[in-house]
Order: sequence, then C-alpha cells, then structure tokens
Amino acid sequence: MERKTEYDVEQIFVDRWSPRAMSGEAIDDADLMSLFGAARWAPSAYNAQPWRFIYAKKQSAVWDTFFDLLAEMNQLWAKNASVLVVIVSRTDFEHDGKPNPTHSFDTGSAWENLALQGSAMGLVVHGMAGFDYAKAAKDLGVPDGYKIEAMIAIGKPGDKSQLPEKMRAIESPSDRKKVSEFVFEGRFRS
Repeated sequence: MERKTEYDVEQIFVDRWSPRAMSGEAIDDADLMSLFGAARWAPSAYNAQPWRFIYAKKQSAVWDTFFDLLAEMNQLWAKNASVLVVIVSRTDFEHDGKPNPTHSFDTGSAWENLALQGSAMGLVVHGMAGFDYAKAAKDLGVPDGYKIEAMIAIGKPGDKSQLPEKMRAIESPSDRKKVSEFVFEGRFRS
C-alpha cells in the first residue's frame, strides 16, 4: 500500500513504519548510540528528560533476560532483532521530587525521535506493548519511582518470508485515520 498524506508533511513521517522482518545481523555500537542520541533531543517538561533506555544486544549475556520478557507472539519475530530495549520513565522531577504528570508523554517523544532516526538510517525499529511489565521491572532492577513504558526491537531489515505466515500477510505499512477524526476545534468529539 502506498501511504498518502492529506497535508504537506516531511516524507520521514510517511516512510516510518514498524516492520517485523529483521535479518538478525548485528548493529554496530555507533549506529545504536545514534538512536539514543536522537532520543536525547526530545522535548520534556522542565527539561527533565525522564526517559531511560535499558538494552540488550543479541549474543550478550543479558539477551535471554530481555527476550524472555516478550509475549510468545512477539518472540516469533523479535528473535531476529539485533537489540531489545526496555523504555522506562522517571515519574517525578529530579529538581524537586514532585510528580511529573507528563513523564510518559515526554518519554513518548524520546521514543519517536529514536524511531525516526532508525527509519532514516534504514533500520527496523518496532515498538511493543506485548511483554511482562512487572517482570521487566523486577528482572532489570527498575526501582520505585520509575514506570516501564514499552519495549523496542531494533534490527536490520530482513526477508518477510522468514516470518510466520500470519505475520507475512500484514508486513506492510498501515494506513492512518484522517486528520478530521482526531483533531477538533473548540470541543471534543468522539
């Protein structure tokens, strides 16, 4: 499917999507750190930068800890990722200890920067909600005051024929709602 925009937007937004097919090839450290470097520049309330990224590279001693967090359906394809990442946000402000009501929102901005950087570099960057959040917090030593937000699988593009048959059928960029379905002037509409 060719994605079409209603309004003039930069092509990077249209081109970014979340494939599952990855080759299993390693990503070098400089490329991986470029992704986190892009996340660094996200906006945040009071410049708090509440995001934290915990990662495991394939073949590392901690890979299985991260892989075992995934739901079985995600394990089917994420086994070919080069890197698995758990995204965490700090729930209060460092400067005064008060609750940060935008910690998840701000961390989402950092995730999007990472995803767009990966897309620009020709990498697969796929966010996931299908994993054990409580086990992630426990197994990765995430303390109170931090919230597990999501996981990411990162890798080099692979052949979709290596995916399970049901996933091959959906391995293409998806369409989006029309802008008028989620933007309202003056008052909320459902």
